[in-house]
Amino acid sequence: MKNSIQDLNNHLFAQIERLSDEAMTAEDIEKEVKRAGALVSVADQITGNAELQLKAAKLYADHGEKVLGHLPQIGKSAS
Repeated sequence: MKNSIQDLNNHLFAQIERLSDEAMTAEDIEKEVKRAGALVSVADQITGNAELQLKAAKLYADHGEKVLGHLPQIGKSAS
């Protein structure tokens, strides 16, 4: 499965469109609000993870290989 920050943006904007649907009943709106809350929670985790990866990349760019021992090994299974 491949997803990107752009995919996340698309999902968030689609949710905004669903919440803006004036034809929804009160029950439909309540369901969408719960769904939106769950989507935002997941989006926060994804963006937090991306921010952490960016910080690790900046640390590596600023200090080189000497910091590698302090960074998690992304893409490698723990043994």
